[in-house]
Amino acid sequence: MDSSAAIETVDLVKVFRDFWRRPKVRAVDGLGLSVRQGEIFGLLGPNGSGKSTTIKMLLGLLHASSGSIRVLGRTPRDVAVKKRIGYLPEETYLYNYLTPRETLDFYAKLFDLDASERRRRIDQLLDMVGLAHAVHRRVGEFSKGMARRIGLAQALVNDPQLIILDEPTSGLDPIGCRQVKDLMLALARRGKTILLSSHLLADVEDVCDRVAILYNGRIRAHGSVKTLLQKQDSMCLTLPVLEPKAMTALLKAVRKIAGAEPDVHCPTMDLEQFFLNVVAEAHRAAPFRSGASLSDQLAGFLTREGSDRNQGAGRP
Repeated sequence: MDSSAAIETVDLVKVFRDFWRRPKVRAVDGLGLSVRQGEIFGLLGPNGSGKSTTIKMLLGLLHASSGSIRVLGRTPRDVAVKKRIGYLPEETYLYNYLTPRETLDFYAKLFDLDASERRRRIDQLLDMVGLAHAVHRRVGEFSKGMARRIGLAQALVNDPQLIILDEPTSGLDPIGCRQVKDLMLALARRGKTILLSSHLLADVEDVCDRVAILYNGRIRAHGSVKTLLQKQDSMCLTLPVLEPKAMTALLKAVRKIAGAEPDVHCPTMDLEQFFLNVVAEAHRAAPFRSGASLSDQLAGFLTREGSDRNQGAGRP
């Protein structure tokens, strides 16, 4: 196995059995997976393909039936490994009567951070996810999108080396989605490894270095996003708008060389970018801003310098 990989599995199998120990479902079937340190890796597949089971084994919540699995160079059931992992589950489970600060303080205590360090990180995270103004509200009053922001903050409170995100943009508006994707890219640039599971394929395409597509517990396709999506049988050429006479001459030359009629159309931006442009313009013209929004800056302790200073922070 590759000791430098953040995640590596070899012939990983998980079989769920019935009451009499008879094989019932082979959820993961000979999975071989390698996630490099510092990359964003997309784990894709339809419902029932084995994604959630794989994630639970990576977290040490399920035992593998056979095969081997290493997370950050060790078994995922090692407590020292768990301290270096941040996890955002598909559904955000929060204690409804706690405030955002109390919620994050609860999770920070699980990692044995001292009181002053907890306060510092919580303040930075609440600013980062755009909920500093709602710090005294109970999370049970939050919308799904606001609860998702708290879930994201709790996944980062321990400054993890490996971050596992299951549908991280679920419930977020387009602005929140874009900012979460920017956050993932910023974390990866600072050496964090991110495993992303999402049904929103546009999000995966935007941020992932490589992906693997599962079906019936097996990898059916894997590789870099660019390589998998690139069409090798055609090319695109982007030009400025030409005068009609010049355009006619160009098309005539292309037909002669290519022996086929070229496809001519104006390039378009995607709907997400158009939406963000409209909102940015409205924001500049608005006298005030309402609602939650993620900051453009990482929490200080998540930066490389902050991480180095805070290693080993614990109770005195």
